[in-house]
Amino acid sequence: MRFQVREKTTEDLQWLIPYMRENWGSEQIVTRSELHDVAALLGFVAEQNHRPVGVALYEIANNECELLLLASCLHRIGIGSTLIEHVKRVAADKGCKRVWVITTNDSVAALRFYQLRGFSLVAIYRNALEEARKLKPEIPLIGIDGIPLRDKVELEILLKDA
Repeated sequence: MRFQVREKTTEDLQWLIPYMRENWGSEQIVTRSELHDVAALLGFVAEQNHRPVGVALYEIANNECELLLLASCLHRIGIGSTLIEHVKRVAADKGCKRVWVITTNDSVAALRFYQLRGFSLVAIYRNALEEARKLKPEIPLIGIDGIPLRDKVELEILLKDA
């Protein structure tokens, strides 16, 4: 099952915005105390047979790269790993010292995924979703497997070339 990765374009918003609304309640992403609109973010899209099967969105600021979204429709064929490698490469080229990501306390699969790819746990922001819901009320109270959505977990990977 082969796929290709390319940079995100404005044409991707035709499928990306509905995808975000269906899966995350809106086309906005909250990390820490900041609201991000997917239309303004840089990113990569994985395609198979000219159809999107994965996406990574990121933002670079202060010599750091924040991975704001990583999603794949097909699992265990390397889409997520490949998208992360593309983001890491851009971040290193831009002089970033690290790539970091925030996930929620209920996302055990994401925590496993990132750690298996070299990311380390660096912070837990207790009750951070209370503040996030002030910016994005669509965030549910209950997450995966019925786990209450309360905390944010930060992971990072340090870049060798920085």
